[in-house]
This record gives sequence, C-alpha cells and structure tokens, in this order.
Amino acid sequence: MKTIEINPIIDNARFTRFHWMVVALCALLLIFDGYDLFIYGVVLPVLMTEWGLTPVQAGALGSYALFGMMFGAFIFGPLADRIGRKKGIAICFVMFSLATFLNGFATTPTEFGIYRFIAGLGCGGLMPNAVALMNEYAPKRARSTLVALMFSGYSLGGMLSAGLGIYMLPRFGWQAMFFAAAVPMLLLPLIMWKLPESVGFLVRQGKDKQARDMLARVSPDVKIDADARLVAVDAKGAGVPMLDLVKDGRAVGTFMIWLAFFCCLLMVYALGSWLPKLMAGAGYSLGSSLSFLLALNFGGMAGAIAGGWLGDRFSLPKVVLAFFAVGTVAIALLGFNSPMPLLYLLITIAGATTIGTQILLYANTAQFYPLAMRSTGLGWASGVGRTGAIVGPLLGGSLLAAKLPLNMNFLAFALPGLVAALAMGGFILWYRRDAGLAQASVADTVKMQTVQAGLSR
Repeated sequence: MKTIEINPIIDNARFTRFHWMVVALCALLLIFDGYDLFIYGVVLPVLMTEWGLTPVQAGALGSYALFGMMFGAFIFGPLADRIGRKKGIAICFVMFSLATFLNGFATTPTEFGIYRFIAGLGCGGLMPNAVALMNEYAPKRARSTLVALMFSGYSLGGMLSAGLGIYMLPRFGWQAMFFAAAVPMLLLPLIMWKLPESVGFLVRQGKDKQARDMLARVSPDVKIDADARLVAVDAKGAGVPMLDLVKDGRAVGTFMIWLAFFCCLLMVYALGSWLPKLMAGAGYSLGSSLSFLLALNFGGMAGAIAGGWLGDRFSLPKVVLAFFAVGTVAIALLGFNSPMPLLYLLITIAGATTIGTQILLYANTAQFYPLAMRSTGLGWASGVGRTGAIVGPLLGGSLLAAKLPLNMNFLAFALPGLVAALAMGGFILWYRRDAGLAQASVADTVKMQTVQAGLSR
C-alpha cells in the first residue's frame, strides 16, 4: 500500500479559495473574541461611576475574564487535540457569546465577574485553536502572513468595541454593549458548515476518506489514490502531556516563549483595560479616550499584518524582538505631554507592537511545536501568558490608586516589553547555538564515517 505524508502536500499547496475561506472564518471568530475581550475597557469608566468602584476593585473585576482565559487555554488546547479543533472552537464560541450576552443583565460586580469568568473560558480556548487550525492549513511560504492576517480579526473586534462604545454608551448605556454579543450566535450554523476540521486530527482518527477529501480542497493539483494510506510524520496520537513540550531540546524555547507571552499579554491588557480611564483622568473627554482605544487596536491590526509579512521574509523571532524593543519606547513616551497627532501615532505604534506582537508570538509558537502537540503547545503558552493578562489590569488599578504621575504609569507598562525583548533574544541565541551544534554533530558523523570507510579499504 502506498503511503503519503500529508504535511508536504499542505506546505507546498498553491493559494486557493479554500485558504481564503479558512482565513475569513477564523478572522470572523476572532473579531467576536476581540470584541468580547476589549469591551471591559470600553465600559470601565461608566462602571466605576455607576457602581462606585475603586481602581483596585475595577482592576480585580477586569481580571476575572482573564482568569477564565488562562483556564480556558489550558483546558481547550489539549481537549481539541482529542475531540478535534472544529468541535473545540464551536464550544468556545458558544460559551463566550452566551456569557457576554448575560453580562448585560448583571446588577452587582460579583454577578458581572462570574459571567466575565465564563466568557473568558471560551475566549481563552478559542484563540489557540483558531491559530493552530490556520497554521495547519496555510502554505509554508505564506504561513506567518496568513496567521497574522487571520489574527487581525482580534484587533478589528477591539476597534468594533471601541467604535460602538463611542456611539452606544451615551445613548443606550453599558448594558447594550453586552447585549450586542448575541448577534454573532446567528452565524453559528455557517461556522459549523464551512469551518474545516484539522486534517491531522482526521488522520489520527483513521478517517482517511475525509482526510483525502480535505487534502483535495487544500491542493486540487495533487492526486491521491483511493487506496493510499495517509500519515502525519509528527503525529503521536491524540493528546500530548505538558511535559512533552520541554522534551527533545524544547525546554529553553518553551520557557522563553512563556516569558514573552507573559510580558506581552500584561502590556496588552494593561493598556486595553486602563488606557481610556488614564486618558480621561489626564483631561481628555470619554469620546476622545475611547478613540485612543480605537487607535490602539488599529495599530494592532496593522502591526500583525506587517509583522507577518516581515516574518515570512526574515526570521520571525527577530521580527518579534524588534517589535518588543520599539513597543517599549513607544509606551514609555505615552506618559509625556505630546501634541495630539504625535499622541495618536505613539498609541498606534504601541498597539502594533503589543497586540500585533501577541499575534506574531502565536505564529512563532505554532511553528515551533510539531503538529501533534501544536494545540497543546499553543494552549499552554497562551495559558501561562494569561497570568500576565491577569496582572495587567491589577497593575493598572494599583498604579491608579497610588496616584502616580501619568508618565510613571506608562513607564511601568513599558518595562515588561524590555523583559520580553530579552527573552526573545535568548530564544534566538539558544537555537542558533543548537543549530550550530547540530551541524557540527552531522559534520563529525560524516567525518567519522569517511575515516571508517578508509580504514575498511
């Protein structure tokens, strides 16, 4: 029986309508995900006034969803390796949409926090699975670009949240922002119909006919015989223990990725939760403060697309390192009195190098782990990173309660960017060293074989 390995077929496929469909559907899912995540920063100034929340209480309330995201990433990443990414994504989508809708009925901070935690479970589970699915189906030559393009939906969701907030908050109140989250549920049948299942999962489940049909859509030019047996070289079976992520020389890379995720998500959610409130406290109107959040997410979308394009042409880890370095400087400068055009530019750059870099980190992580443990690797990286996301709103609340000068707040938000840049530098140096050792080992082996061949003669 002829054996065909599936990964080269996907890697070398030409770009087709099927790829556009996967990009569009995953981006659509992340638009809703981003809306649900950034909505808290939009309604926070109103909630603090209506419920009389202190900055520390508001920071803790903002962290409930992020606690949920941490557990969601840990749970739904490995679970999707067992039940399939399509089912995992659908469960997460229904969970966060329904919980966010119910948030509109909350009458106390405790009730609000419980619904936000449940929504966070779904949001945290959807993200790594959508990235893994897109990374699996994207042709190798455009993989970083397509993952970044898909993930720009996350920033579009943040822009949608801020844009609707500017219009809806003064007219309909904060509850209407959450009721709007029910609208995406109407698209669930379309998502279940069109979203493809992971071909690697189909192969592991022995569903060769379905896998062949899927490969025919991915690469119509490749003819696969009906009696051919499909295999995935790095498929180890459903479900991968967490310890496998640090085996086979992956320990340093895994640790550096986790550290970069922690710092990056701390910056993303510190800015996403507190930027409007900080700017309102600095004298800007609520509408202007929300427009800064709009600029932040526009920068995130632009940064993700530009970073993905650069990542496909240069080294993706080096692009991530450069983005972190630029982001550190841009965020630090936000606290100083700047003309309005320069302020918007700095916020856009900050969004490009935090939200955009988060997206590039997902792409880099997906490429670092083998297919069989990709969801698990992404889930754990995202889950560990969520501890940084939890710290972000808490840090912002503590800084606001301390009544520090505005520039000190932003300097504190910028410091994790420096740590993340150092982590990515360590990642690059370690794996350059490993690659050099591997090449030396191969050269030594060849030399030894040559000597042995000479002696045998």
